[in-house]
Amino acid sequence: MTSRKKFIQHIALGLAGITVSPVVLPLRSCGTKESERNANEAEDDLFFRISLAEWSLHRAIFSKQLNHLDFPRYAKEKIGIDAVEYVNQFFADKANNQSYLREMKSRCDDLGVTSVLIMCDLEGDLGDAVPAKRREAVENHYKWVEAAQFLGCHAIRVNAAGQGTAEEVAKNATESLTQLATFARDYGISLVVENHGGYSSDGAWLRRVMLAVDLPNCGTLPDIGNFCIRRSEPDAKTIEAYLNTECLEEYNRYQGTEELMPFAKGVSAKTYDFDDDGNETSIDYRRILKLVRDSGFTGYVGIEYEGHSLPADEGIAKTKAMLERIGRELMV
Repeated sequence: MTSRKKFIQHIALGLAGITVSPVVLPLRSCGTKESERNANEAEDDLFFRISLAEWSLHRAIFSKQLNHLDFPRYAKEKIGIDAVEYVNQFFADKANNQSYLREMKSRCDDLGVTSVLIMCDLEGDLGDAVPAKRREAVENHYKWVEAAQFLGCHAIRVNAAGQGTAEEVAKNATESLTQLATFARDYGISLVVENHGGYSSDGAWLRRVMLAVDLPNCGTLPDIGNFCIRRSEPDAKTIEAYLNTECLEEYNRYQGTEELMPFAKGVSAKTYDFDDDGNETSIDYRRILKLVRDSGFTGYVGIEYEGHSLPADEGIAKTKAMLERIGRELMV
């Protein structure tokens, strides 16, 4: 599975090879209660809510320009977004640290920020061909289920990765997802499976897995920019090198989105670049958001800016503006 998850497993969390330019400007307050009220009213005009995925800031966090604990304040005061999606890599050794989780929760509570979900990687393949490794992968996620409940999240994001034929990985992933969802049910937590490379980026394949699991707390997190099934090999062991790889086999993103939306408990709005009119240059987001609307979805659409031409602040802000504009237009 040539995905971000698998690549990071090969380079270790130190990421000593990363070189980045500054992407985070100093935080500024949104100012008044009036500005917060205007932001809330703007979102009330939409059929979905907007959250910010922490991966949008991976360069800043990996390079220590932004502390994970400051992410909620960044989202609220810098961007005007009051819901956040965490990445477990940024507090990988803190899942069982009650003091640290209490600090995370306190900061969100003080700001009025909602913790939406935790994106979980590096915990083993739920579709592993070896039964013992599958069990280990399932059990490795237990701590994140518990952390998600403590923080007030509704879900954890997991990956349906594995080795073997499409049928073999689907069978193994179904078994693991069923076990993990059964465990998570007692905590009031859902699993959301992202199209995250390999078989999982085949919308029809992931749809079949969802139908096989058939549990109310197991659904999908359609990532609009992540339908690449097979990528070229990166020329260096860095995140940036991986993000610059070429997609060699890609599933139709619009077909995939339509196939996954009936199971969606969240949507990941990935963006890369924008034209002069503020539209994403490689993805027709009007078409995407129409599919989202027509599915009856009313939950969180998480901004995941992954571009290079703009600082993260600007890319996130442009994504938010685009989603709000198109969302309002589709409400007419």
